[in-house]
Amino acid sequence: MSESPIRVLWLTPDKPENISVGRRKIAEYLMTQGFDVTLRGTTTQTLVQSMRERNSYDVVVGTTRAGAIAGTLLSVVFSKPLLVDHIDPIRQFSETHPRWLSLPVRLLENVSFALADHVLYVYDEEERRVRKYTSTASKTDLGVSYRSFANPPQSIIDQATNHLVEAGAKENVVIYVGGLEPIYHIQELLDSMRYLPEWSLVILGTGSLRALVEAEATDRENIIYLGLIPHVHVPGYLHVADVGISLVDDIHTLKVLEYGSAGLPVVQLSGLAEERFTGLVDFCSDNPKNIAKAIETVSLEKVNCLEKVAQKYDYEAIGKQYADILFELNANR
Repeated sequence: MSESPIRVLWLTPDKPENISVGRRKIAEYLMTQGFDVTLRGTTTQTLVQSMRERNSYDVVVGTTRAGAIAGTLLSVVFSKPLLVDHIDPIRQFSETHPRWLSLPVRLLENVSFALADHVLYVYDEEERRVRKYTSTASKTDLGVSYRSFANPPQSIIDQATNHLVEAGAKENVVIYVGGLEPIYHIQELLDSMRYLPEWSLVILGTGSLRALVEAEATDRENIIYLGLIPHVHVPGYLHVADVGISLVDDIHTLKVLEYGSAGLPVVQLSGLAEERFTGLVDFCSDNPKNIAKAIETVSLEKVNCLEKVAQKYDYEAIGKQYADILFELNANR
C-alpha cells in the first residue's frame, strides 16, 4: 500500500446497521488493508454532504439501489472512478413496489452500469442486464463473518443464554434474524408456532411488520421478540438456539450462511435456494403447518456440510476482491 491511502466514499442503502452489515464488514476489511473508507447510508442529507467533499475521495462505490444511483451522480460531479456494488436483483424491487417506481429505478440502475468503471454483481440472473451496459463486470457474493459466528466469546453466549432465560424461552428454540417484511413470510412464521407449543420462536430484527410481531409476542408465550440486537451479540443467540429459519425465496440469503457458521441446522423456504442449498438444509413451503413440521424434524446430519460451505464465504475472501478492483480503479484514474 502506498503512503497515501486510497480514499473511498461508499454509499449504501439507508438501513439500520444491525440489519444490513455486509457492506460495513467489507469496509472494515478494506480499512485493515490501508484504505480510508467513508461509509454512508444514502439520504438526501448525506448526498448533499458528499457533494461538498469533491476533493476528499479517490474512488466512489455505490451499492444498489439508492447508493449506486447517488454514487453515479457523485462520480460524474467529482470526475472520479465508480465501482457499482450490485447486490440485489431488480426482480425483488419490482415485486414489492409499483411499476411507476420500479421502472425508473431499473432505468437509473442501467445508467449506473453504463457509467461505472466496474460493476460487481451477486445474482446470476442480473449478469445479462449488467453486461448489456458494461464490459467491466465481475461476479461476487455476499459474505459472512464466519469466525465471529463460529467462535463467539463465551461471555456473549452467556449473555444471550441469560437473556432468553429471563424472557421465558422454552427448551427448544428456533431463531429468526433479519428484516420484518412480508417478503420474509413473517406472518406465516408466527402462525407456525401454533403447532409448536413446546418450542419458542426468538426473533431479532425490525421492519414494517414490527408492530405485528410485538403484538404476537405479547399475546403468545412461545414467541419472543427482542428487537434490534447489536450485531456483535447475534452469534451468542445463534449458539443458544436449536434451529435457524429463513423463509425468503432467495438463492443468496445471508441468514443461512450465518446460521451454518454457528453450527445450526436450518429450515429454508423451498424455491430458488434449492439450487444452492440442497443437501445442506431442510426445505419447507410457506404453509404454517409445513413450516412447523420442518422445524420439528430438522436434520442434524447436514450441519457439518453447511458449516464447511459457509467458511468459503468469509468476508476476508470477499473483501480481497473489492480491494483488488479499487487498487486497479485508482491506478487508472
